[in-house]
Amino acid sequence: MRHFVTYARRAAVAMAILVVAALVSGCETLALAGLGVGGTAAVNHKMTSTPTRTFTASLNKVKLASIGALKRMGIQHDDIKKVENGEIITARVGKRAIEVELESLTANTTRMRVVARDGGFFYDGATASEIIVQTEKGLGV
Repeated sequence: MRHFVTYARRAAVAMAILVVAALVSGCETLALAGLGVGGTAAVNHKMTSTPTRTFTASLNKVKLASIGALKRMGIQHDDIKKVENGEIITARVGKRAIEVELESLTANTTRMRVVARDGGFFYDGATASEIIVQTEKGLGV
């Protein structure tokens, strides 16, 4: 009888975990928060792995330098789409989906934000940072 109670407890815990997972599967932040301290670390990593840089250069110059940076890294860009106050360059390398967001702050000032998603919900901050470094080199900064 004692083994049955232990088995029933384990089954109840497993069922509770499955129910919680099903409820929060649509919301990454809630799912990670539900994981506790490890989840918090993953959310912090996710939030801090989208580096930005503001350049004293026009949007067009930063765009050309960004495309050059991707080419030097062996990454072919897929698309460039215009958005309000800027453009978004998309690329893919392996499992990583890369977005280079360029926002024109003034005629001579452009903000660059790079997001490299590593397949799932984790971000690849190292690749994103290297794209910014290579863009700086392309601009001669």
